[in-house]
Amino acid sequence: MAPTLEDVARAAGVSRSTASRVLGGYGPASPDTRERVRAAATRLGYAPDPAARALVTGKGYRLVVAVVGLDPAVLDDPYVDRVVRATAEVGARYGIGASLQWLPMDSAPTVLHRLAGDRSVCGAVLVNTTEAVLRALPRSLIGRVVSIGIGWPGVPSFDVDNGGATSAMIQHLYASGRRRIAMVTGPAWMPCTQRPIDAYQAAMVAAGLPVRLVPGDFTAAGGRAAMLDVLDRWPDTDAVFATSDAMALGAIAVLRSRGIEVPGDIAVAGFDDIPFASYGVPALTTATHPVERIAAAAATAVLEQTWMPPVTAYPSELVYRESA
Repeated sequence: MAPTLEDVARAAGVSRSTASRVLGGYGPASPDTRERVRAAATRLGYAPDPAARALVTGKGYRLVVAVVGLDPAVLDDPYVDRVVRATAEVGARYGIGASLQWLPMDSAPTVLHRLAGDRSVCGAVLVNTTEAVLRALPRSLIGRVVSIGIGWPGVPSFDVDNGGATSAMIQHLYASGRRRIAMVTGPAWMPCTQRPIDAYQAAMVAAGLPVRLVPGDFTAAGGRAAMLDVLDRWPDTDAVFATSDAMALGAIAVLRSRGIEVPGDIAVAGFDDIPFASYGVPALTTATHPVERIAAAAATAVLEQTWMPPVTAYPSELVYRESA
């Protein structure tokens, strides 16, 4: 008989839910616990049973990554590619496929009810989640849906601590002598946008510095437009923190075109640590965003059907390079 998750938990001396968290890569566990669970799984030759998982999750054979957005262009974001890839990798271990679904904000209830009635769907990972979308979730989906972003009763959330990353980045810029720091935000409709704004405002007020916020959209074009806005409104700005690397790179392009030195005249920092961040001129100072780890944990939580805390936050670390 093939070893089960219960066998692994028993051999490691932990609960089933702890073994599930460790093998799925989500939730808290000490290094010693992680080592014992993984060693037990290897020793026993444990592998998830695709057939059993399909039964547990409602006999479906695909996990839907449902991305909320104003228009289909939201699917062009490389972030979405990373989420889908990580979800597909997890699903493959359970014999479950992954599919991508645009979730229009103006017709989310219709799409969600269609997904709820689709017998091929074993569960869903919501991305860019809003309260309106969560309120529209059919009861039949509760228990097999998780959110990358904000959560809801019965819908656990997984996300990066972008507020903590913002505080750390502002402290870094302040420590380097910057005092007139502007921030380029994300789209106002995304709840994830507010945490960095709150953290930035708190840090600036605590230091007695002026608050300078300009809207962005997580794209390089949006970063260029925001940088032009900053230069027009506050020409004495000496640092810019953009809440995505794409926007930060767009900002640097504007500064270079105007002969403004980075970081000599204006320091620029981003968020995400995308691959291109280290290849720019100058290389971009940024903060990490463990997208794959977050998405893998979210997908595993759906497929394992185990209890999860309402919020699972993943830390972000600063990556110091030449731009700030």
